[in-house]
Amino acid sequence: MWISDHWYAVIGILRANELAPEIDRSAMMSWTNAVKDLKANGTASTVYLRTDPDKVSAVQNVAGATANPAAPQNVAVSRPSDLLKARYETVSGLNSLVVALASVALLVGGVGIANTMVVGVMERRGEIGLRRSLGARTGQIATQFLIEATVLGAAGGIIGALLGAIGVLGYATWENWPPVIPPTLLATGPAISMAVGVLAGLYPAVRASRLAPTEALRSL
Repeated sequence: MWISDHWYAVIGILRANELAPEIDRSAMMSWTNAVKDLKANGTASTVYLRTDPDKVSAVQNVAGATANPAAPQNVAVSRPSDLLKARYETVSGLNSLVVALASVALLVGGVGIANTMVVGVMERRGEIGLRRSLGARTGQIATQFLIEATVLGAAGGIIGALLGAIGVLGYATWENWPPVIPPTLLATGPAISMAVGVLAGLYPAVRASRLAPTEALRSL
């Protein structure tokens, strides 16, 4: 390739870069050849950085000071491209949608647990009366039903997390994608479900603990 009265051997061609299309029309050479043959002044007017999309903001905050520690205010750091911003907006929208769906699922699950526990209290009135007549305290009755609700929530969370992980692995394998499952999500899901179970079981537990022994024993 003939550039500025000099011949250069082409050793490779870069792939097209949608984020910086001007690079596709440029020729890249060593710093030494640029100074020697093209009379470059030894300083770079533009520096391209490639970073993790999730860390663009952090890199922007330190790019100026890294390029020119003595006068970082003289360095202009460009904002991400429209394509990158569109990607962030798309990811943010999808995350919001997933959070909304998960919230609805948790609400439905909590209502289901509460309904199941209320029905259980009604059907087990004889058991509750018998335990109260044998000396069980109201706190012990409430704790029993609260533990049952917590176990239901935790079991649902664990099963849901496992099914979700299996679904992600299966789809990623089908599409030949590398599966990425954050371990924190596998632990956070059951923990949140357990908390929902505790909240859903409060009312049934209190209701069970307030049943009078004589009234409860009539259902035996």
